[in-house]
Amino acid sequence: MFDAQSKDLERLGRIGRRRELHPRAGADFASNDYLGLAESARLREAVAEALVRGVPVGSGGSRLLRGNHAEHEALEAEAAAFFGSEAALYFSSGYAANATLLATLPQRGDLIVHDALIHASAHEGMRLARAESVGVAHKDAQAVDEAIARWRRAGGRGTAWIAVESLYSMDGDRAPLEDLADVAARHDAVLLIDEAHATGVFGPDGRGLAAGLEGQANVVALRTCGKALGCEGALVCGPQVVIDHLVNRGRGFIFSTAPSPLMAAAVRASLKILADAPERRTALSQLVRDAEALFAPLGVRATGSQILPLVLGEDRRTMEVAQALQVRGFDVRGIRPPTVPEGTARLRISLTLNVSRGQVAALADALREALG
Repeated sequence: MFDAQSKDLERLGRIGRRRELHPRAGADFASNDYLGLAESARLREAVAEALVRGVPVGSGGSRLLRGNHAEHEALEAEAAAFFGSEAALYFSSGYAANATLLATLPQRGDLIVHDALIHASAHEGMRLARAESVGVAHKDAQAVDEAIARWRRAGGRGTAWIAVESLYSMDGDRAPLEDLADVAARHDAVLLIDEAHATGVFGPDGRGLAAGLEGQANVVALRTCGKALGCEGALVCGPQVVIDHLVNRGRGFIFSTAPSPLMAAAVRASLKILADAPERRTALSQLVRDAEALFAPLGVRATGSQILPLVLGEDRRTMEVAQALQVRGFDVRGIRPPTVPEGTARLRISLTLNVSRGQVAALADALREALG
């Protein structure tokens, strides 16, 4: 029994790609808690206040049964108003939301054109989708345009869906959203924007890189709550018809126990923090500038974002450098294929307000030594 699984684990071990869970330790250069909200006093107070007014920890069922709670509905109304969309829907995780979006919205006869480096959760949704899907070169709006044009010339008559991340999780670079919006308008396509790593960090009041597009009839945005918002879950923001269709046809929503109402209350508090604490974004921006100057001589790619990759290429070398940094007290993780393309194993240095400039400088020194 489980022979196939054991052999698979052995094979992963031989090629240096077996994953293991490790407790958190050292200075935080690995999390997505970009604004340092996960352990903030304001979120603790918001959760405590919600408990006092009787908000339950568990939902007790799916949203279509008894799991729907006033906190879910309040969060969705406030999120739609904050991000400027017609409506919003709260999911238990970004993975579930992304997979459900792509498995549900595109129909048979449609085409999904996606960036080659889009999240694994999007690939899971496309695997379950009725529509055909095709990947194009990273950040190449012209390639998206050409893919849709080829499909139309070959007789494609359905809707084209363009799926991208606004800020890519492993490279820290940005999608050409304005160009992609032009492509979508030209082809009467829908633009699906995963704002997971941009929400809270970029845009007015932290509304993300897609803030200028939100509210358009052909734009659907996914905003995770477990990164800069410091909580858990994800919000799909878009036209009311999209939200209604997900409620009626989205199996990842229909058949899942609803997220904790207590967590919904926490996310509501996070949105308020984004609006009234711009100094957090300012501090993070300064930390990014400082880090880029310190890391540039070491080969770390400057991205203008809180995600700074150091591509080392070889798996074993990457993990050895990561371990050396961890021993020195810096929680930096090595990222290997299949999470990133073959030959691009890397250190993913994530900047958060959980560290100081002094710790960033100390990491630069330790990295210099580890690289030899």
